Amino acid sequence: MTAEQIVLIGGLWLDGSAWTDVAAELEKMDRRTVPVTLPGQGDGNTSATLADQLAAVLAAVDAAPGRSVVVGHSAACTLAWMAADARPERVAKVVLIGGFPTDDGQPYADFFEITDGVMPFPGWDPFEGADSADLDEQARRDFAAAAIPVPEGVTKGVVRLTDERRFDVPVVLVCPEFTPAQAREMIDAGDIPELARAKDLDLVDIDSGHWPMLTRPAELARILAEV
Repeated sequence: MTAEQIVLIGGLWLDGSAWTDVAAELEKMDRRTVPVTLPGQGDGNTSATLADQLAAVLAAVDAAPGRSVVVGHSAACTLAWMAADARPERVAKVVLIGGFPTDDGQPYADFFEITDGVMPFPGWDPFEGADSADLDEQARRDFAAAAIPVPEGVTKGVVRLTDERRFDVPVVLVCPEFTPAQAREMIDAGDIPELARAKDLDLVDIDSGHWPMLTRPAELARILAEV
């Protein structure tokens, strides 16, 4: 089976609209895209769990007559990898943008303070430097205003990986705020065990900060079309 569609999963605080410009570029290249708005990140469901988010991704994968390329950004790199673990026969390739899969048994994205059952966007201080260097002040204000607090049941959900066939699924790691050489060094040092065991791993550079779908949509679309 060939890949029938590109499933797009945004990271923390993002809904499916984060992919609007990338999807438009891909459609011009005759690629079918499915931007996923995750439960708890755009539908008002503050009680959503990590299992709910995985179910939404798998629903998109299962809806295709053939296989899918599953693209995860930032924390959602883990979600994309979980999809490959759950559907290794239906995922043609996993593309990870600016992040790495979390190990089995670890919390999904327990990074910042929880307030009233959700993890709000923490402001720009944690992302100063390479992460946000290509976002101007207006872009930062727009991002912060649109940021959707992520339910605690998602961020503290425990990652479960059970099918060794996930390591047979080809992986492309898109490197925005870090270089392919830096990523390779981390993998070789044992810091990213899941990618160390991937049998087919390509590293691709993109000159952007942590959110290339917002700042380099045409270039990111070209990379996704090529993979």
